[in-house]
Amino acid sequence: MDLLACALLACGLLLLATGALPTHAAGDVARRTAPLLAFLATVIVMAELTGRAQVFDVLAGGISRVGKGSYARLFGLCVLFASATALILNLDTTAVLLTPVMLAMAARVGIAPLPLAMTTVWLANTASLLLPVSNLTNLLAADRVGLSAGGLAARMWAPQAAVIAATAVCLWAMYWRRGRRGADVYVPTAAFRPADPVLFRTCALACAGFLVAILVAPVPLWADSLAAALVVVVAFALRRPGELRLSLVPWRLLIMVPGMFLVVETVNVHGLHTLLTHAMGTEEGAGGLFRSASVGAGLSNVLNNLPVYLAGEAAVPDGNRDQLLAFLIGTNVGPLVTPWASLATLLWFERCRTAGVKVPLARFVGTGLVLAVTGTAAATGALVLTS
Repeated sequence: MDLLACALLACGLLLLATGALPTHAAGDVARRTAPLLAFLATVIVMAELTGRAQVFDVLAGGISRVGKGSYARLFGLCVLFASATALILNLDTTAVLLTPVMLAMAARVGIAPLPLAMTTVWLANTASLLLPVSNLTNLLAADRVGLSAGGLAARMWAPQAAVIAATAVCLWAMYWRRGRRGADVYVPTAAFRPADPVLFRTCALACAGFLVAILVAPVPLWADSLAAALVVVVAFALRRPGELRLSLVPWRLLIMVPGMFLVVETVNVHGLHTLLTHAMGTEEGAGGLFRSASVGAGLSNVLNNLPVYLAGEAAVPDGNRDQLLAFLIGTNVGPLVTPWASLATLLWFERCRTAGVKVPLARFVGTGLVLAVTGTAAATGALVLTS
């Protein structure tokens, strides 16, 4: 992934240097993405240190005990846990931190890791519609349509509930049911106690404060995540300073994201904008919303959902709020088929490979296609019904 990130940035800079990407277009991309990168860097540092404070391990251990050996109960709890993490700490953080926690829980209780891994990656993507913080595309959309965190949640709660339900059904049918998971019951783990209770409580409170701040504080989201990250960093500086390293900063993402935006913006300037304008149209009825969502989902799996959203946003007329939100649904829920469709999926594959978990690619693509279609349809249908 290091090579891919550097190659994308180098390609983007080359396109800018040769004039293939106009300077004004690159400036617009930089203006829109700079706050996103600030948010991404700070929230991942906060979440990484929160993970090292064993907040997620305590939660995962509690989930396995509350499940009491029942796969059905464990399944419901894992769906809630993964959904809440994606909603509050964003999909990339969920992929980076929750994946190893889920895989560690699978090893501790002796169950197959793939159902837990798929729960993480699918819900990281599909449970990312509700709040601006949940997905970088949401930050762009909320800015475009002028919605606060509460306003976006009020508009997207029904699509979010619908797609989480669709995801749960697909997860159970294709990964968790008896014929797929390979066991009837599991043995719950013993209570997990954090090594440093003070650090654990500080980081847990910082995460809770971050959630409250994004809902009520009248400041940019990157400022909320920066404040929470500073609290966590100071706590580690006082308790475990050896844990603070530059490697905590997600350098690969900070290199890859600008590169992707520059490359796709070049394609956008040279015809993608026209193609998207014709493909999505301008209708805001049910047919138009499903059409826009389908375009977003399909193109995200060909390219990547972040730059695709930015390109598609410019093709939506200014007053068409619901059309833009339908396109947002497509770019958030749809990127489940190809491994490169979202950064969260790329990060998830890397974590699975590091943990030695094999993900059959054909099965990943096939089941992802089923959920991409049903999940996008369910969320868009809910958006239509609540319009």
